[in-house]
Amino acid sequence: MLDRFKVPEKDKIYISAEKISELTEKLFKSAGVSDEGARNSTNVLIGNDLRGVESHGVSNGLRLYLGRYSSDSYNPKPVIKVLRESPTTTTLDGDGAIGTEIGPMAMEMAIEKAEKHGMGAVSVTNTGHLAGCGYYPLQAVEKDMIGHCFTGSPGGQTLPTWGSEPILGTNPVAWAAPADKMPPFLFDVATTQVAANKIELTRRTGAKLLPGWIAKKDGTPILDEIETPQKGNYHLLPFGGTRENGSHKGFGLGMVGEIMSNILSGAGPGLTSNHQGSDFFAAYSIDAFTDVKKFKENMDLLLNRVVKSKPATNYERVVYAGYLENEEFIKRSKEGIPYHKEVIEWFENYSSELGIECNLR
Repeated sequence: MLDRFKVPEKDKIYISAEKISELTEKLFKSAGVSDEGARNSTNVLIGNDLRGVESHGVSNGLRLYLGRYSSDSYNPKPVIKVLRESPTTTTLDGDGAIGTEIGPMAMEMAIEKAEKHGMGAVSVTNTGHLAGCGYYPLQAVEKDMIGHCFTGSPGGQTLPTWGSEPILGTNPVAWAAPADKMPPFLFDVATTQVAANKIELTRRTGAKLLPGWIAKKDGTPILDEIETPQKGNYHLLPFGGTRENGSHKGFGLGMVGEIMSNILSGAGPGLTSNHQGSDFFAAYSIDAFTDVKKFKENMDLLLNRVVKSKPATNYERVVYAGYLENEEFIKRSKEGIPYHKEVIEWFENYSSELGIECNLR
């Protein structure tokens, strides 16, 4: 994550993963969520925070999710149904469950099918926010598999190249692959120039938006550094920003995400169906294709070559997707997670209202 999205030093409060997890799980349960559901959602959010993906951790996510439980937008007691199934595939109806509750379950189903048949894929419809895709492919990596995830977010956010009417959501995607001694490869991105949740972080940190991240309401890309506009006063651009810089590639990948999540699940396009989103999870057993030891050794050769390559002028080092996140995970597991003081104050106030003890400081 870029430095501009990180909590300013003066506003940081370090909290251990154990403390924030315990309280987060209690708050989910206070909304009527089951023990397993609360545990799943907590693990996803804190897992994101530990990797430095604060835009999709508790800072933005938890208060949003609790508000949606309160307004009955999310179902805290879902009865998840199998709509279709084959030896290698499943389609689930999430019964209004939040994505962070059903996502870990769906990926485990994909992994179990891959263990038996070499590949497994699970499509999920009628569900809520997934809190970023990166957590789920790592579940497959733990089993010496390649993991993959698409999520189709609500439509009407992202402009097509040359367009003035937003069509797609941010439609994030992630892939992960294991290595031997090197940290796993983890590519986890929105198909927009910047994730919507990261824009929300700038309201807390005071950072500006960079040129080419968003567009005016008429579709004109804003090519100056600006203060974050009010919600509803801008549109998101696909990654690439402009046609000259490859925005058609970003929008094309966003379309793939739309097809593999919203369309394949049967939910229909996010723009016309007015749903929170649908998800796609896949696991590929490396052992079904090649020797696992050889694969991981070859991954090390490739990843080592990347990090040992010569950096460009004015840069200290070269990294690959997942490398910095692994560094953050190690560091934050020892030192605690740096939260913005406003986030901790929210935890304290919300817990107090519910009569839940809050021992974060």
